[in-house]
Amino acid sequence: MFKDKKYFRVDLTREPDESLWMRCKSCGELVFKRRVRENNNICPNCGAYFFLTARERLESLIDDGTFVDISKPIVADDPLGFSDTKPYPKRVEEAQEKTGLPSAIILGSATVTEIPVVIGVMEFQFIGGSMGSVMGEQICHGMEEAIRRRVPFVLVSSSGGARVQEGIFSLMQMAKVSTVRTRLAEEGIPFISIMTYPTTGGVLASIASLGDVIIAEKGATIGFAGRRVIRDTIAEELPENFQTDAFALAHGAIDRVVPREELKNELGRLLSLFVEAG
Repeated sequence: MFKDKKYFRVDLTREPDESLWMRCKSCGELVFKRRVRENNNICPNCGAYFFLTARERLESLIDDGTFVDISKPIVADDPLGFSDTKPYPKRVEEAQEKTGLPSAIILGSATVTEIPVVIGVMEFQFIGGSMGSVMGEQICHGMEEAIRRRVPFVLVSSSGGARVQEGIFSLMQMAKVSTVRTRLAEEGIPFISIMTYPTTGGVLASIASLGDVIIAEKGATIGFAGRRVIRDTIAEELPENFQTDAFALAHGAIDRVVPREELKNELGRLLSLFVEAG
């Protein structure tokens, strides 16, 4: 009398990046992922910042449809034959697959509020945004292009510092980029440095700290060595706000702190001042 019902099987499993929702680590609320993306990866509930990839960061700063890649077609070598838990070339290959980028920096020409610039944006998900020989060469190339085109140079940093897998070849990049940055100054080309989370190590100790104007995104971590390393070395407790944007501003390491949603307008305002000044 009763017929067996036929049920349709519904697969409720999703890959993490297919989920429509995400939980904010700050307020704990579930938020609609699309709303977060449309809001510069800022929680619409509490205002906390989610991580931005280099591509997302680039898109948030430049005018739509103006970016042209000018990076050199080079990839990392393995001068030391370095291997830790895996060989260095394998680590680079995995980073390229994860990010879709050939190296830890995107470099190109674009406009910001209709002002032409050469802009570089570091990708932290590519081996911690570390600066090796390829990144050093791309930054130098970017500055040289800015000189050739007579346009401002903008660099957005997000890095753990020098790339240990390249040893002294990585440390050499600090001197190399600083030298070319001097040429930028000699040619009268403006350089605006934007520090985001995190800007540390050899990148902070070189190119990121050499801008004519240095902006920190609100919430950025800014410091050379890790907090624990410094505390254990000097055997003293450190201030609660140590290595924060507020600490860097109070001690003259940066010029101002700007919320993410205001970064493009602030960058455009600064660029217009440089252009007007000639």
